[in-house]
Amino acid sequence: MLEHGGRLRQAALRYGIAEADWLDLSSGLAPWPWPVPPIPLRAWARLPETDDGLEQAACEYYGAAHVLPVAGSQMAIQLLPRLRRAGKVGVLSPCYAEHAEAWRRGGYIVREVLEQEVDFFIDSLDVLVVVNPNNPTGLSLAPERLLDWHTRLAQRGGWLVVDEAFMDNTPHLSLAAHANRVGLIVLRSFGKFFGLAGVRLGFVLAERKLLKLLAEQVGPWSVSGPTRILGQVCLRDTEGHARQRLRSEEASLRLAHTLARHGFKPQGGCALFQWLITERAEHLYEFMAQQGILLRLFSHNSSLRFGLPTDDVDWLRLERAFQDYAKETP
Repeated sequence: MLEHGGRLRQAALRYGIAEADWLDLSSGLAPWPWPVPPIPLRAWARLPETDDGLEQAACEYYGAAHVLPVAGSQMAIQLLPRLRRAGKVGVLSPCYAEHAEAWRRGGYIVREVLEQEVDFFIDSLDVLVVVNPNNPTGLSLAPERLLDWHTRLAQRGGWLVVDEAFMDNTPHLSLAAHANRVGLIVLRSFGKFFGLAGVRLGFVLAERKLLKLLAEQVGPWSVSGPTRILGQVCLRDTEGHARQRLRSEEASLRLAHTLARHGFKPQGGCALFQWLITERAEHLYEFMAQQGILLRLFSHNSSLRFGLPTDDVDWLRLERAFQDYAKETP
């Protein structure tokens, strides 16, 4: 399996620091989990119902015509390759590594392409996968450009798959409203923005025919009854959405300024993380880990992703760690 952030228990064992004593900045999740409402006993005792209002709440929240709830968008990433025959897939890279991995395992020829290379290769592709905003670079592409790529692919029966896991803070850039077009598939993550990754919930936005085919691969009851109730409460909490967007944007900007002030100006980021390329990435990662601060290291391009601190105590701890690093590093 591929490496991901959030492996706190593994870090605790490696560095001999108790889990409770860590500041975990390794995952691009909002560090303020949504309050969990009381879950009726019937949600635990009965099989999940698919007409309970979750799909409607998701359609309204995302502005989409049709959605399919899944047990995390990772499930959809792994199942989509089953819906086509073998072909050529382009993945706009660097990005979330599970995309390229899933298509390769499905028997497809996968080419990882840079943003400026897409227009050159697109007419030879059957599928193009784009993460927007991108993880870990934070790159955001305009809807008009993505829809142009979709048009070129769809003319030949191709797909554009857009992973919008970090889109909640910038809904005006989403392709959700266009997802009923044939050949356009939009993936949305629930856990990142709502700070509830543990519930494993995501949504696929696409035209009805494709969602029906995907649902057959997903199988029945993939999203638990308690998760369906929790999802509806969160998706309908419009006041909470505004509050979460504001504090994550403020925290992300503060994080960018903190990094720059200590000589590590980030090269990219979005509302839930900042991304730093530096030749000292592994050294900084190791130093921070020894202080009980967990980051996400990308060794292949010597970069780090910083998630958002939760409160003033966390900010002070990160600040002091950078000060200590400056003292010990020539």
